[in-house]
Amino acid sequence: MMNSKVYTCASESVLAQSIPIPKFKYYSRKKIPCTSYEQLYGDLQSLQEKHLLSPKMLGLEELAADTTRKRIKKIFSALKFCLDELGFWLGLKAAQSYSCNENGICNETAADSITCRKLDLLSQGIVESFSLDSFHAFSTYVPSGPEWSIGSNVEANMDAGLLTSKVVCLIESLLEYRDLEDIRCIVFVERVITAVALHYLLNELLPKYNSWKSKYIAGNNYSGLQSQTRKKQNEIVEEFRKGMVNIIVATSILEEGLDVQSCNLVIRFDHPSTVCSFIQSRGRARMQHSDYILMIDSEDSATRSRLEKYLDSVDIMRKASLCHALVPCSPLDQSSLNDEEVYSVESTGATVTLSSSVGLIQFYCSRLPSDCYFKPAPRWDEKTLTLHLPKSCPLQKVVVQENINSRIVKQTACLEACKKLHEIGALTDHLVPDIVVEEGDAKECGNEPYIEEQPCYFPAELVGCRPNNSMYHCYLIELKQKFVYDVPVHDIVLVMRSELDSDLVGSMHFDLDVDTGSLAVNFKYVGVTHLNPELVLMCRRFQITLLRVLIDHNLNNLKDLLDGDYPGDDIEIDYLLLPAAGKDRRPLIIEWERITPLLFSSEKYCEYHHFNNCSLPKGVQTKHGCVCICMLRNSLVYTPHNGHVYCISGISGLNGNSLLKTRDGRSVTYKKYYEERHGIKLCFDQDSLLEGRRIFQVQNYLTQRCRKRKERESSYTSVQLPPELCSIIMSPISISTFYSFSLVPSIMHRLESLLIAVNFRNMHLDHCTQNDVIPVIKVLEAITTKKCQEAFNLESLETLGDSFLKYAVTLCKFGCDRKLPGFIRSECFDPKKWIIPGDRSGSYALSEERLPSRRKIYVKESRKLKSKRVADVVEALIGAFLSTGGESAALSLMDWMGIKVDFHITPYERISNTLDGYAEKLLNVKHLESMLNYSFCDPSLLVEALTHGSYMLPDIPRCYQLSFVALEFLGDSVLDYLMTMYFYYKYPGLTPKLLTGMRSASTNNDCYARSAIKFELHKHILHASQGLHRHVVKTVNNFEKLSSESTFGWDSETTFPKVLGDVVESLAGAILVDSGYNREIVFQSIRPLLEPLITPETLIFHPAMELTELCQKRQYHMKEPIIKSCNECMTSITIEVEANGISFKHTATAANKRTAKMIASKVVLKSLKEQIL
Repeated sequence: MMNSKVYTCASESVLAQSIPIPKFKYYSRKKIPCTSYEQLYGDLQSLQEKHLLSPKMLGLEELAADTTRKRIKKIFSALKFCLDELGFWLGLKAAQSYSCNENGICNETAADSITCRKLDLLSQGIVESFSLDSFHAFSTYVPSGPEWSIGSNVEANMDAGLLTSKVVCLIESLLEYRDLEDIRCIVFVERVITAVALHYLLNELLPKYNSWKSKYIAGNNYSGLQSQTRKKQNEIVEEFRKGMVNIIVATSILEEGLDVQSCNLVIRFDHPSTVCSFIQSRGRARMQHSDYILMIDSEDSATRSRLEKYLDSVDIMRKASLCHALVPCSPLDQSSLNDEEVYSVESTGATVTLSSSVGLIQFYCSRLPSDCYFKPAPRWDEKTLTLHLPKSCPLQKVVVQENINSRIVKQTACLEACKKLHEIGALTDHLVPDIVVEEGDAKECGNEPYIEEQPCYFPAELVGCRPNNSMYHCYLIELKQKFVYDVPVHDIVLVMRSELDSDLVGSMHFDLDVDTGSLAVNFKYVGVTHLNPELVLMCRRFQITLLRVLIDHNLNNLKDLLDGDYPGDDIEIDYLLLPAAGKDRRPLIIEWERITPLLFSSEKYCEYHHFNNCSLPKGVQTKHGCVCICMLRNSLVYTPHNGHVYCISGISGLNGNSLLKTRDGRSVTYKKYYEERHGIKLCFDQDSLLEGRRIFQVQNYLTQRCRKRKERESSYTSVQLPPELCSIIMSPISISTFYSFSLVPSIMHRLESLLIAVNFRNMHLDHCTQNDVIPVIKVLEAITTKKCQEAFNLESLETLGDSFLKYAVTLCKFGCDRKLPGFIRSECFDPKKWIIPGDRSGSYALSEERLPSRRKIYVKESRKLKSKRVADVVEALIGAFLSTGGESAALSLMDWMGIKVDFHITPYERISNTLDGYAEKLLNVKHLESMLNYSFCDPSLLVEALTHGSYMLPDIPRCYQLSFVALEFLGDSVLDYLMTMYFYYKYPGLTPKLLTGMRSASTNNDCYARSAIKFELHKHILHASQGLHRHVVKTVNNFEKLSSESTFGWDSETTFPKVLGDVVESLAGAILVDSGYNREIVFQSIRPLLEPLITPETLIFHPAMELTELCQKRQYHMKEPIIKSCNECMTSITIEVEANGISFKHTATAANKRTAKMIASKVVLKSLKEQIL
């Protein structure tokens, strides 16, 4: 309860505003027409009897036959319930959902449901046959046809037995709120089948009155109906919360746990069975002035009486609570303390008395660091009248005077200790231990709201409003094939208004992983050019046509798009991509001849043909009429008979009468093939056939993909096309141009990403006084997640940054909003969504946003981004700055981002000289210094590093668990950082998985414990715990049996005492402090203890991590571990995995949860691997 927050209501009237008063809604039960009811019920009985005989007739085994008969009986019972309580129409929908008939409810939820599949196929067929026959039986009594629909005349539907009076009462209750647009209603029912049927009715009926949408939520059931997954239920609740769903029909599964503040109506279609159900369902209506309706049969007096009792019980409980709440808390009466000495904090009024001081001191000590061998507690020495506090306490002892009353002498010492602890800050102004406040702050900080919907930025350098300035900067995109291919690539020119940073241009060297090999991309600045508006418009139309055809393979609306208006003041993506002139034509940059072709027309054909003075003997017949062969060479054509687009590379020596070999081995003429296959008769069979190739598919060439060359290349092989079937789109244009421009989306996506990284770096540099310019490619790596599937991602840098954060930060809050989420690249690039510059056919809209540095950037879209992903990128950015700019650059970034770190080295000051000359009596200092290859300036640090909290010798004021500089924590942090840096630079190019695995395998407590035993550090630990002594002796004996000489890895199943690993960390911390925070000295001293260090070849991944990865890869189901505490120091964990219908399970018991999980995971992993092999 300490440091907690309590909220109360000012009065009962305030409480009543948020708790709806129940309203009773009565309906009179009307019987279904007797004749129809008896006939339908008889039909269902006959069907049940018929299908109950099927298992025996089909020779099913007894167990399967019995299960099948039970399933049929359950479905029959459910359908009879629907017939009695809901009516013919809802019974029909229930039967439909069981039978999975066409347009049934089950088809709506099939993707998210799990049908009961415990029956074999034969049994399942019998059950489905019964359900389908039942559906047909109901259909006989329900009207049908396009003119008829349920609910058109509710009263007539009720008289005909299609709907019961209870269902009509629900409909009328809902329609009373028809004018309320933003309704959130929950209808509670008892049975799953009721929820399904009512959901279907509401979705068919309510659209006649308003735009409400309904869904249902139900738990597991055993009637054969689908059961929703938890994921599906959560999705529906989220849609309800956002207003996308207005009504949820739910079973009791939704009575608790749902918190939707805007829920303003709850209807109990079926009455609550318990007072708990009554209170919980009533509590779902969270909005003020909401309604809670209870539907009751007017003749059911027993149910009404029971519900009234429920309501009375709630009133009694509320009144009792209010009576207690109305008793005011009176201020502390100092006179009531009987002159007892007190200590008060003036700023807060917090008070501690003589009698309460003992409990406060005990509570404070219980919050200090401890382990299973030592529980810190105060100790009172009656002889010396001294209160001894644990070594991990900043106050070691309090001595009181002898003339104090013997009855209160101990209390006096405790009160004095409380005063001094408050003075030094160990107790807050509320007289609460500071560690409790830190824990509370951490929880409160972790509970801060985070909006997952975050912007996705687009660089301002690629956006413009078409100013009058005609100057453009030109960049040559050089493309070089590293493979042999019959279609060459040519260079492309990027023409843009902004001049790019030189280091960004230098970063634009990368490879594209195309289907046929690797292709190198290189950027080069080639100068400035001037373009008038007419020329810009022509270039824009060229690139839109070319890229739209490549991306869509669709010619719809292309002409309208090109003829559209281009206003000059709109914000849009503004740059040009044009074919580059060949090297033999340099210094000419742009190949203007390739830009002239647009949509083909007969007028342009005549102009072009006359201009080129073509001397070819004759033309061929196309969809445009007779066209010269020169216009068909290097053209883009469309064939309406199959909807494909082809690049024409030349004219073949074949015609319509030439033979074609079909896939089945036959040889037929082209003329006969087109007639048989497409029903087309060639009229100009003497015309030469065209050599065509399908245009290239635009793909993401930035991903690391497995190439399937043969499969892909088959779609790009040449085909022969009759000219009369071809419609010319563009001419002249070569297949090489199409191939080169198919790479453009991937190239420009990389440029966009680099520009986003440049914007982030520049935003930081605007506030940075240091001249640490981080390579933009490193920033890009830090903001690129693994989900992008590119050659680099943030994980290695995240590991590095995490280790530095751990080392540099003791307690910090990441509080400044630097708009980082907008810079994060969290999705794999989809070329289909790439925005063609100048193309207005899409639905994108850029909105301007100002960064903290007042720089301009644009928001392209919004996307969901988890808070953990943002935290990962923060760590990766720190890692990027650390790896390229050093610690000063990383600290500068952290400071700018709001992570305040005091990293100035403060010289270590000794508090006392009590250990001068005494350290050698406690420890063999010379031997330890020789082992560590380091001589201590202050040997007392070595003593502290090896002193456990249980060692209560007064001459040693502190222990390693909480010494003056927290040696254990400091050593753990610095070793983690040093080992990560060592692996990062020792093995450049390590995959993130390897780097993380090597780090975790080398810097865990078991690794350090092995080193401690190997070098016999356990003999030098100062402690006074028999339990620790026994555990260390047992561990040492088991360690001698281990065959491994390494200090890393996960092969040992021995549980090492944490103390052994702690002393290695505290020794590292002691050396760090004693050496003036020289990390290189720490590494040189501790590294020999950890030899041999792990390498990528010797790395063994943690069994738990390997098991998790295997389950994810093969889609095995890994159950939640079962954890049990056997006794004070032993824990058992059960790991279970279901794979291919087989359960693999093992329970391991060890001294700690971590070791038990490792052992259990190792056994299950081994069994799974054996099963796979």
